[in-house]
Amino acid sequence: MIRLVASDIDGTLMPYGETEIRPAVFRQIDRLAQKGIMFCPASGRQYKSLRQLFAPVADKLYFMCENGATLFGPGDPGPLLAKTAMDRSEAVALCRAIVAHPDCEVLISGQNTSYLCPKREDMVVLIRDFVRNDVVIVPDPGDVPEDIVKIAAFCRRGAERELNGPLARWGAVFSMAVAGAPWLDFTLADKGTGLKALCAATGVDPGEVLAFGDNFNDVPLLKAAGSAYMMAGADPELLAMFPNHCQRVEDVLAAL
Repeated sequence: MIRLVASDIDGTLMPYGETEIRPAVFRQIDRLAQKGIMFCPASGRQYKSLRQLFAPVADKLYFMCENGATLFGPGDPGPLLAKTAMDRSEAVALCRAIVAHPDCEVLISGQNTSYLCPKREDMVVLIRDFVRNDVVIVPDPGDVPEDIVKIAAFCRRGAERELNGPLARWGAVFSMAVAGAPWLDFTLADKGTGLKALCAATGVDPGEVLAFGDNFNDVPLLKAAGSAYMMAGADPELLAMFPNHCQRVEDVLAAL
């Protein structure tokens, strides 16, 4: 029996290039809630951005943010249920390495604020106006005034090529995963960690969880869930890992 659904957003619930969740998804979330099935967006986005995306149903949801580094419960605002902070000195050193990289920009995540050290204005526009995060610009990563829970490198030449570049060594310190064509994410937690915290908070067994994803940073989430679907357009390596594939999450939810 499924008691909880956890789903990635970009490329999964919301196809790349789109900026809004489809109304059919909200209808399914409402229907599942009436059956006692909880829903949790699981994303690299921050809490504010996710609440805006899910505004019609936001008060009913759990939110797994920053790739599992923060977890919020239902409500407006919902309570912080879990947070996994990165080692401060290591995190600042990684941020400075990204800033020094000629092809990358750094996005530093606190509990609910994005910190930027922008080299080009388009980075600010992307995070503030398109992703719609709360943004604070700092001169240096060491000036971030709170715990750092996630670091993302925005790779202008593509994240895949950086897997063998100068940032790759940080994969031995933090969880490192491609989270979209330009994004390389670093956390101490991952979406699997987030799901374990969510199950502990809700009393749901991981075997009672249905999860959806489309990218490498979703693998820990899908492996931790009892049932999992990979989006049909995902990388062939990911499709080979998970036998269940779908085109639209809401079509699978409709069968629950």
